[in-house]
Formats: sequence, C-alpha cells, structure tokens
Amino acid sequence: METRLADFIKDTPEGREADAILRACVHCGFCTATCPTYQLLGDELDGPRGRIYLIKQMLEGDQVSRKTQLHLDRCLTCRSCETTCPSGVRYGRLVDVGRRVLERQVPRHAVERMSRWLLRQGLTRGPWFPMALSLGRWTRPLLPRALAARVPAKTEAKPWPRRRHARRMLSLGGCVQPHLAPGIDAALARALDRVGISLVQASKAGCCGALSEHLGAHEEALRFARRNIDAWWPHIERGAEAIITSASGCGAVVKEYGHLLRDDPAYAAKARRVAELSRDPVEVIAGEWKRFAPLVAMDHGPLRIAFQSPCTLQHGLKLAGRVEEILEAIGSELTPVADPHLCCGSAGVYSILQSALSQRLRANKLAALEAGEPQVIATANIGCLVHIAQGTRLPVRHWLEVFEARLRDG
Repeated sequence: METRLADFIKDTPEGREADAILRACVHCGFCTATCPTYQLLGDELDGPRGRIYLIKQMLEGDQVSRKTQLHLDRCLTCRSCETTCPSGVRYGRLVDVGRRVLERQVPRHAVERMSRWLLRQGLTRGPWFPMALSLGRWTRPLLPRALAARVPAKTEAKPWPRRRHARRMLSLGGCVQPHLAPGIDAALARALDRVGISLVQASKAGCCGALSEHLGAHEEALRFARRNIDAWWPHIERGAEAIITSASGCGAVVKEYGHLLRDDPAYAAKARRVAELSRDPVEVIAGEWKRFAPLVAMDHGPLRIAFQSPCTLQHGLKLAGRVEEILEAIGSELTPVADPHLCCGSAGVYSILQSALSQRLRANKLAALEAGEPQVIATANIGCLVHIAQGTRLPVRHWLEVFEARLRDG
C-alpha cells in the first residue's frame, strides 16, 4: 500500500512504524473473513481492511471525525486478522498507533472521557477495584439482574507452597485476577512446586498496561511496564528463569515490552530481556512434561471439556492448540467447538464499552462451546473466564485449575 504520511507523524517513531505496517498491506481482504465485528455488522469499515484505510487517511492528514472513532472503538483487537493475513500485517500495533493519534485529534465527550478514565484507574490502581468488588458482592441480592450478573461470586484459593527450590520463576498476578480468581496462580504455583520450581510473586508488580495501551493511554501503559520491569529485575539478576503470566491477555503485552520501550535508553535492554523471559504457562508445562507426566492421575475418569482459546493466546502469543494438547494428555475429552478463532467478546473492557456487540459475540461463542455438551468450559484468560461465566450455567474454569486438580496427591 502506497503511503504519504503527513508531516505531524512522518518522522516520529510511531509514524515510521505505522508506515511500515501500512506498506505491507496488499488490500487482499482475507482478514475480513475472520473479523468478528465484520461478520456481525457487514460493514467494510468494521473490518480490518476498512480500519486500515481509516488509519491511513488520518495519518496522511485527512480530516477525521467521531465516525472514525466509532469504527476503531468497535475493534476488539483480537488480532484474528493477523493470523489470517498472508502478508504478515501487524494490525494490532497499527490500531494502537491509530487510537493514540485519534485520541489527540478527536476529543471525546466529557462523560465518555470520564468513564474511560475511571475504568483505567479503577481497574488498575490501588484498592479501588477490590473495594468495589467487595461492595458488589455484598449488595448483589439488591442489584438489577443484569448488573448482578457482572459480579462474580467469591472463590477461595488453596495456599501457595513455600519457596523451597533453587529453580525459580516469576509470576504476574496482574490487576484484577488476584481478586476475581486467586486460585489460578495458586494452582500454577502448586503444580510447579511438584516438579521442583518455585513460583515467586514480585510484590511491586501489577497491571501489565494492556488496558491503558488499548484505550489510547500510551504513556500510562509505559509507566506500568517500567514498574513491572523494576519489580522483576532484581529477581532476574538472581537467576529467575522465566516470567509466567497466567492471563494470556497480560502475557501478550509483556511479550511486547521490548517493542514498547525500544526508544527508552534506560529501559530498552531490560525490556528486551523481560520479553525474552516471558512465558505462557502452557509453554512451561509442556517444557517440563517429562516431570509432569508421572504425576498425572489417569484414574479420575474422563472430563468433557470445551476449551475456549482466548484471542491473545492463539493470535497474540501464537499458541493455538497447545493447551488442548495438555488437556488431552491428562485424560480430558475435548468437545468440538465451531469457529474457535472467533472472539468471545470480552476483550478487556470491550464488554463494558461495547456491551451490545460483546453480548452478541458471547452468545455466538457459547452456542459453539455448549454444542458438544461439555461438563466444563475451560479458558486461559481471566477476562474471557468472567465474561463467559456470565452467560452460562456450566462451570467455567481456568485450564490451570483443571490441570492441577488432575495431579496425584503428594
């Protein structure tokens, strides 16, 4: 694609990145076939190719409006189009650049700005989210049904094992998962403990920055990344082998730290190292499988599981099919799921900001997941887990909890 970027963006780092991405696009349109919003709405501007044109026009200096904002806001950033694209167009990075520029050019209404700011601050900082969650749980019987459905019940986590092994890996609890589902990382810690690895929590590590980045608050996202690097770095210097992120949405962003901080002289090298050390749990468990295999109890009987592969796992981290291999290896029966590449509609705070579209996507995903009559729905991302659970009576669990429950006692 030929480009003529405007002077305001042409010689900037984000301009050079966007230009390279735009030039890789050959207009083929393969991406539209796998775009969830295009399939729902049938509008070219609600598919990747149309959004690429909108971003190109904006970066070339054409006038933009709230219509441009609408179509970029509707994008899930699921990156299914990247998996489909024969030219390797890095659409996810392009749309993040487009959103940052658009936030500067098209002011939002005051109420909209406030709601997005409250989401960023409330979900990622300090005590606000756990306080709101506790209040919601306490008042749940009094809430309207639609709102009460958004408040997950409290779950208890089994204790973490004590730190006792020479081999150590780091975890990122993130901002909401420790409060919504503390059992996920605890299950991972207990599983790794069984094969001689201690999972270490770095006390000052927190939000990965994904929510800020996808809402156009780029500098805020970089501050989160720097804070996490500072929290992890002493452990890395003392020999930590990996950084494991049990929420695939966070893991996809941590993998991008090297890119996000490439122009920061104080953090570029450290960020590259952190990105190199970043692992999804399935990569670690598969790498240690010779140690795990003898621990799997195959006498618990078959468990019929429908696995919902998060977009960040299959399109962001490029780990499609890997969790399913592990689940089958521990004796689970995987039920067929139609169109597994399509998003469930969670997508960070998309389910809040684009509620109507999100609910339609979830209904389609649940129809596919429930078609095979599973006993359990499993997933690999906390956002997907909570979102899907709101629409079904089936238990929805992180696959790590299923995995750890299948290990023999001892």
